[in-house]
Order: sequence, then C-alpha cells, then structure tokens
Amino acid sequence: MRKGLRFLAVGVAAFGLVGLFPAAAQDDVFRVAAVSPSATNDLAFSQSMFDALTMLDEEMGDAFEFTFQEGTFVVDDAAVALRDWASSGEYDLVIAHGSQYGSVVEELAAEFPEVAFAWGTDVNTFDLPNVSAYTVAAEQGGYINGALAAMLSESGNIGVIGPIEVGDAKLYVDGFVSGVNATDPDATVNVTYIQSFGDVPLATEAATAFVSNGADVLSGTAQMVVGPIGVALEDGLWWFGTQSSQAELAAESGVSFQVYRWDVVLRDLIADIQEGTLGGESYVLTLENGGIEMEVSEFTGLDEETLATVEDTIASLTEGIISGDIVPLPSAEATPEATPAS
Repeated sequence: MRKGLRFLAVGVAAFGLVGLFPAAAQDDVFRVAAVSPSATNDLAFSQSMFDALTMLDEEMGDAFEFTFQEGTFVVDDAAVALRDWASSGEYDLVIAHGSQYGSVVEELAAEFPEVAFAWGTDVNTFDLPNVSAYTVAAEQGGYINGALAAMLSESGNIGVIGPIEVGDAKLYVDGFVSGVNATDPDATVNVTYIQSFGDVPLATEAATAFVSNGADVLSGTAQMVVGPIGVALEDGLWWFGTQSSQAELAAESGVSFQVYRWDVVLRDLIADIQEGTLGGESYVLTLENGGIEMEVSEFTGLDEETLATVEDTIASLTEGIISGDIVPLPSAEATPEATPAS
C-alpha cells in the first residue's frame, strides 16, 4: 500500500473495504478525504478520481495523504463519512465525488465553514466560500469518439448505452451523437438510457438488443459499461469509452477513450487552499487544459493504416475543438460555464 493512501475502515458487508485508520494529522502534509458511489476499479467515474488522487500521492510523496471510501452509492451512508471527516479537523479537503451528494455538501459546508469541500460533477458552489465544484466538458471527447465511430462503422448503425440522462453522462452521449451526425449524416445512432449507473445485466441486455438490430459499433458511460464491453468483445464490435481507460478490458474491440484527469482540478484546489482560499469557484476539465485526454487503445484490433487515421483524426478534431472551429454542442446544451482549470 502506498504511504499516502489510506482507506477508511467502513465495514466489509457494507462497502467491501478493509483499511487503515488515519495517522495523526501533520501540519506539513496536505490531507484529502473522498467518498465515491462505486468501486475504485470501476473503469469509470470513481476510478477517474481515485487515479487522480493516486497520481498526486506519487508526485507529492510525504507531503500528501488521502483517504478514499468507495462503493458508497447510498447518500445517507456518504453523509456519515463526510460529517466524520469534516468534524475531525484532520483533513485539508473533503471531496464528495458524485452529483447525488450535493445536498449533503451544502448542509455540511454551512455547518463547518473552516473546512474546504469539493464536489461534482456540477458547477454549483451554493454561494458558499468553502465549496468548490467541478465538472467536465464530456461532450468534447464524446464528439471525437462519435466521429471515429461513424468513420469505422460499416453498417451505419451505432448503439449507445447511457445510465441516467444527467450530468457528464448526458453531455458525453449528446456529444457522441453530434460527432456521428457531423461525420456521417446518414448513420443511425440509437441511444438507450437504462436509468441506472450500475445495473450491468440491464446494460448488457441493451447492448445485446443493439447488436440484434444490426449495430457494429457500441459506446456507453458509467460503471455499468463492463457489460456492454463484454458484448462488443463477444460479437466483434468496436467499443468507444469515457471517464477512464477501458482498454485492457475491451481488448481488441477497444478504439479510443476519453479519460478524465481530475488531477488538473485538484492541483488548483490544493494551491488555493494552501493560500487560504477554501472554495467559491467551479472548475471544468477540457481538452485545452489537459483535463480531458483522448487515449487510443494499445490493445486495439485496428490495422496499422486505420490506426494511423484514427490518431490523425483525434489530433485534427482536438485542434478544431480547442480553436473553436468545431463546436460539439450548441451552447444551450453544452457544459455550464465554470472556471477553466489551469
């Protein structure tokens, strides 16, 4: 276990975690506590934050520690952990990594004004000076993945499995559809929202239905995508992902992945807190600030010529989005305004 990483012992039955209790707080150590709705290896939303904190742990060494409570989908359970961390006085930053935690953050931040809180994905700081919010322009990578999907599809039939039509999930799906339409207006994109972030069997069923209807490319977002990825592998379809890299699981079916780099936001937050600013800002990850990375799978089954075309297309579309020549979504549908992370 890395020196800076400490899991909170919350009970095997409830969350599947066994961990270490925090050591006494040290003045020269920046200490973070974070709660997330799913597992740290979910290949999606929770893993993206865990990976970011792990990266900072490796970069900052003894000057950084973090506690991470995974698998806390029930808001009341998350509220217990968040309150304990806030009242302990041991943490410089408390993170509620899930849009379902907003009301809890609003309540606790008012009760503990000397504690810095961050939450997302959202841009609402509740007008509280100790709350930071963060989100991601997921439509940007969605657009790129959609354009590539249209380019690789032979049938012109593409399926997308979404969780619930909110937040970065909706932005990704809408951006993906926009990218497909801009690249091949004759292609058909069918979208199914299964109304769950974690229902793998239902997501698998949706993906199977797309295959039965002639789809040859699939995409999706949230932790339930492990099911659709399995369908893509079994039926020889291309897969495009978001939030975290799913390259190893997708194997030869994987093409490209939009990877969230929350460390870009966290560096800004840490710097602000160390200078005495506890919150009051919202931040957004973008292609321009490096908070969004487009990863091409090292395991992809694409031939060398097609792979080169994919890489060139990603570079070209990224440049177009950053310059403003390509607008993935109309402004009314795009990511809400927030302070770009530096």
